[in-house]
Amino acid sequence: MPKRFKLTRRFPIAMTEDGYRRLKRFANDAALDEGEALSFLFEHFDSVTNSENLTARLRLFNSDLEARKR
Repeated sequence: MPKRFKLTRRFPIAMTEDGYRRLKRFANDAALDEGEALSFLFEHFDSVTNSENLTARLRLFNSDLEARKR
């Protein structure tokens, strides 16, 4: 029996414009709303990310983060 899709948590988030546009594009391509798309990505995080690429991308993002906040 498939799991029932129930949104149990709502939380305020802050996203960059680029990140939000990419989320909207992914959600639209997958015929999901943004919340469903985020749920999918985080429920299947290990299978949709490459751990080596993730580490490198995260390092780059963190090194640039302070400058982007200004």
